[in-house]
Amino acid sequence: MSEDARFEDGREAPLNLGAFDAEDLKVLASLSQDAVFPAAEMKWLPRERRFALLINRFRWEDAPRAEARKRPVERVQSVLSVENVLRVASSGVERGDKDMILSLLDIEWAQDGEGPEGDLTLVLAGDGAIRLRLEALELRLRDVTRPYVAPSKQTPEHPE
Repeated sequence: MSEDARFEDGREAPLNLGAFDAEDLKVLASLSQDAVFPAAEMKWLPRERRFALLINRFRWEDAPRAEARKRPVERVQSVLSVENVLRVASSGVERGDKDMILSLLDIEWAQDGEGPEGDLTLVLAGDGAIRLRLEALELRLRDVTRPYVAPSKQTPEHPE
């Protein structure tokens, strides 16, 4: 008989996850919540049909352990890449301002009926958003550096 995985069974290792449906995306979105990144770290590669971000991700998966052990919470640089991208549109994002720091709050998926097409929206703090028109849902989240102490040394909070 098999058991469900428990949080305590987790190991310290870089994340390398994919999302191919709405359920997978919920996991990726929760692990990416509160990531920050400079606008200059967004890349739209139309020939490859890829949109990628280099984000500074809060390590939500480690936060309970850090707090229990009384050690600082961490961030890690990660690549969030989206495949099958047909178009990109944004609002509330100054594309010319390469010093602008953006904060990712959520990732939402709106599928067109029964087909694989749909719109993926990266919801940003301050009413900003990046909408990606996709032929099919396919995302990857991969940690690319060692974790580092979060500069704020605090867990992000959201008013209820």
